Amino acid sequence: MRQDGFSERYFPSNDGLRLYARIYGHRSLDVGGSLPVVCLAGLTRNSRDFHFLARHLSSPVGGSHTVVCLDYRGRGQSERDPDKSHYSIPVETNDVITACHTLGIERAVFIGASRGGLILHLLAQQMPSLVAAVILNDIGPVIERGGLLAIRDYLNNGGRPQTWEDAPAHLRALHGTEFPALGEIDWRDMANAIYRDENGYPAPDFDQAIAKQLLPLDASTPLPDLWEPFQALGQYPLLLIRGENTRLLADKTVAEMHFRHQRMISVTAFGQGHAPLLHVGDLKQDIAEFLETTA
Repeated sequence: MRQDGFSERYFPSNDGLRLYARIYGHRSLDVGGSLPVVCLAGLTRNSRDFHFLARHLSSPVGGSHTVVCLDYRGRGQSERDPDKSHYSIPVETNDVITACHTLGIERAVFIGASRGGLILHLLAQQMPSLVAAVILNDIGPVIERGGLLAIRDYLNNGGRPQTWEDAPAHLRALHGTEFPALGEIDWRDMANAIYRDENGYPAPDFDQAIAKQLLPLDASTPLPDLWEPFQALGQYPLLLIRGENTRLLADKTVAEMHFRHQRMISVTAFGQGHAPLLHVGDLKQDIAEFLETTA
């Protein structure tokens, strides 16, 4: 079914859940031309996060790419998993591999925002031939504890708007100090991406069990790094986007990433925190230019 610039596809995971993808662009995935671009969202986010970026990249001015945006299990229009332990990076990595196989994607450029970037670390290890290039959105091998605790708190204790009219202001109250670059339309678009309509009211569009997984996290919880999997990304062109006001990705981590991947390019999303909206400001053009050199 064709929607606003994209078609929709449902497909089964290996364990039988119904998963969802959006496909932007008019060319078939199995014909020649630019490599497809696969977009992977953050922890509780979904394919709608990439709508405006995907429309740009699939347009002639953005490079006429085919862009695939996935909903992980338990998010967006993908089925909620009765086994909550399956909300894990290894399982979700397998779902990405299944999606690519089902959609006929043999090689692609991947954009990973936050959780999506962590998935890409494993994907590069498990299926290196599937990856042509990588864009990491405000994520690296080391996650700062303070930023993760902030995510824990607003996902579990940040409340929810009472009406759709209140939703943009609610998000601005939660995140406005980290995102001064966003205007009124941007906050409205963010609300439309984060919430689904539930009998006329906005509701977070993810299984709440995903947010509850963070509740045991505290100041003493060990956070393993991903430097070893990061080495697998060294074989690919890599663009890192870091929010100017992020609390999740430290400057010292970015410096170490550059040291270990000397061909990595990094850009700053000015006036944004974690994770930057990729269609705001110059970011969509930065991404299009990176794709032009790699895909």
